[in-house]
Order: sequence, then C-alpha cells, then structure tokens
Amino acid sequence: MKYIFNSLILLFSTTLILAQTRPPESEYGIRSRAESIHESIITIDTHNDFELENFTTEKNYTQNLETQVNLPKMVSGNLDVSWLVVFTGQGELNKSGYKKAYTHSQKKFDAIHRFTKELAADKIELALTAEDVVRIHDSGKKVAMIGVENAYPIGEDLDRIEEFYDKGARYMSLAHNGHNQFADSHSGEKEGVWLHNGLSDLGKKAIEEMNRLGIMIDLSHPSKEANIQTIKLSKAPVIASHSSSRALSDVSRNLDDEVLLMIKENGGVVQTVAVGTFLNSDKFNAFIEASRPILEEIASELNATFLTIDEIGQLTGEDAEQAYINYEKIMKISEDRTREIAKIYPKVSVSDFIDHIDYMVKLMGIDHVGISSDFDGGGGIVDWMDASESLNVTYELVKRGYTKQEIEKLWGGNLLRVMREVKLVSKKMK
Repeated sequence: MKYIFNSLILLFSTTLILAQTRPPESEYGIRSRAESIHESIITIDTHNDFELENFTTEKNYTQNLETQVNLPKMVSGNLDVSWLVVFTGQGELNKSGYKKAYTHSQKKFDAIHRFTKELAADKIELALTAEDVVRIHDSGKKVAMIGVENAYPIGEDLDRIEEFYDKGARYMSLAHNGHNQFADSHSGEKEGVWLHNGLSDLGKKAIEEMNRLGIMIDLSHPSKEANIQTIKLSKAPVIASHSSSRALSDVSRNLDDEVLLMIKENGGVVQTVAVGTFLNSDKFNAFIEASRPILEEIASELNATFLTIDEIGQLTGEDAEQAYINYEKIMKISEDRTREIAKIYPKVSVSDFIDHIDYMVKLMGIDHVGISSDFDGGGGIVDWMDASESLNVTYELVKRGYTKQEIEKLWGGNLLRVMREVKLVSKKMK
C-alpha cells in the first residue's frame, strides 16, 4: 500500500512539473486549431444590410463588390449563412407613409428572391427553417435568410405579417430608430419622449401573430420598456439580431443586464454585434473625434455630410438610409488616411467584440449568446471588417479558451435552436 501511495505521489508531482514547464501553445497551433474549427461548423451572421443597386443583373453579390458581404467574401471567410435584412427607415405614421414603406420593403424582398433563385441559384439558396440551413450547407452552397428590420411597412394591417412570412421573413423587429405604430424605439431615450410607454395595442397583437406564424421577435431596436413587455408577452423565445452589452458600452442600442437575464429566462439569444460604438463607445468616439477633420473632408468630396452611427440613429426614413450608405463609403475611404491617427487612438477591434461575448456568456450562459456583424449597415471592426475576415472571430474565441462545441453554439447553433423552438410554439398555436 505504501508503495502504491508513493507511486501516486510521484505521478502527481511529475504531472504538475510537466504542466508548469510545458510551453504555451504556439501562435501557429492556435491558428491551425481555429481554422479547423471554423471550417467544420456552420457560421451564421444574423444581420447584413444591402442596397437594391447591388442586386441587379449587371451588378450583384456574385461579384467581389466593395460591399462588406458578397459571395466571394463569404467563400473566402468561410461564412456560411447571411441574414439579408429588409430594412425600412422610419417615416410618418399615416396611410401615405405606410404605403411608401410597404412598396420599399417589397422591392427588397423581390431582390433577395431574384438573387437566390435566378442570379446565383447555383451558389446560394434561401432557407426558411433550421433544417434548410443544415441541408443547404451540406450541399456546398451558401445560405441566405431574411430578417425584417422595422415592422413599419406592415402599416396597420396585421395580415401583412403572414404575407412577409410567406416571402421568407423569419425574424422581425417591431421598431427601428423612431417610434412607430407598434412600439417605442430606443431612440426616444435621448429626449425621454415616448409614444406608447412600450408597446401599443397593435404591437401586442403583432407579437401574438408572430408567435403563431413562427417569426422570431427581434429586440435590437425597440425601447427597453417595449422589450420587457415583449418578452413577458411572447410565448416563444426572442432574439436580439444585432446588439451588445450595455454594461460594457453605455449606448441605448445595447441591452442592460436586466433585459439580458430576461432573455435568458425566455430561452432566447443575443447576437453580439460588431459595431464600434456599441462595443466600446469611449474608444470609438476618441478615434472619431481625432479623425473628424479627415472624415468631414472625405464627406465633402462625396457631396455628403459625415454623421456618426449615434447621430444617424436619430434620423428617420430615407435620410437614415442615405446616411448609413454615406457612412460606409466615408469610413472605407478613410482607412488609409487615418492610419497614423489609429496608432494614437486605436480603433475598436475583434478583441473588444469578444469582450462582450465573454461578459454575456458569464452572465447568461453559453446557450444564449451569438454573433452578428451589421455589415453594410454600420458594422465592421479591426480584424473583422468584412465577411472575408470571419475566421478572426473564431481565432480570438480559441485564444480565449472556448471549445469547439461552444464556438459552434456562438456561431449559429444557439440561433438554430431558437428557430426550432419558435417553430414548435407556432405548431402548438396553430
């Protein structure tokens, strides 16, 4: 017995010494492991904006355009699924405004269908279910899905929610920047002015209809009170398609701990977003202010006005849409001209992005956090400026100690789980 005991002591001591003296994993080893994981899982980005002019026969996402998302960049970065967003800026709450918004939304739906069914049917396919995502991925093609950013185009006709569902919409936010007929927007926080003190009666009915149909409810733009009421009313798990933690960056578009924990209890998922100001507003603003003369100079060359993401967030309608487009162009052109400034005032990076994932995983658990970029709508950070750099997100996760199973959940597994659960609730309600 004494011999066995001494042998165990010796074995433990040897193991401890080896653990203490074993060299840390090399940069090459970490990178290789990240590449292996990234290639073997389904990677889903839940929020990508697009312009109609990039979905034509002559100019579309089969080409490596300057857009942050397109097929060549998705292939290069092993990004498997892009949620293309039918975004409509907030306009007037009347029949004329609703009609104009509805027409605009239909053009975006049509563009996505034309792209996936005609222009690039051999390269990408529209998915309607979690099972579709897996099937299409296994076939070797890329996957498109449709989210609706702002329910404003629905007008006051709730039957249009089913029409949007039939066109492929699988998530929808009740509001965007500006209060509408369904819900208050986060943007009301700046002045403390609210239209409904959360949800309107129409908004409450819309939630029930979305549950019935199987459309995920997106909390990324409504006000905190609207989101709290939504979570309490929804029979199905909810999502935030592109939001981060307010505890780490205090902007109204982010979600505070109270709401994050409510989403956890609801069974939902928060898709951390790669927008600089949402990740580290102090760092982002310091760089912007130091670069402002250059950014304004570029804006002048484009016959535009430079506005930050926060400033654009206070705009509505076509003004907001054009401002987002201008912002993307200005920031792209400015990369070379602001390199020296970035050495003094570092830009927000993938490391800041993973800080939010770390925080929310610790608070909510690994099953309730995901990944989104908001590319071509204000997103893009150092080392994840477009879809071709998606591996860098996985690399940073590996560096932080996340396992393959955890990374698979973050990159889309959690979102697919919510989709399946929303579908089950729909079946029960029907």
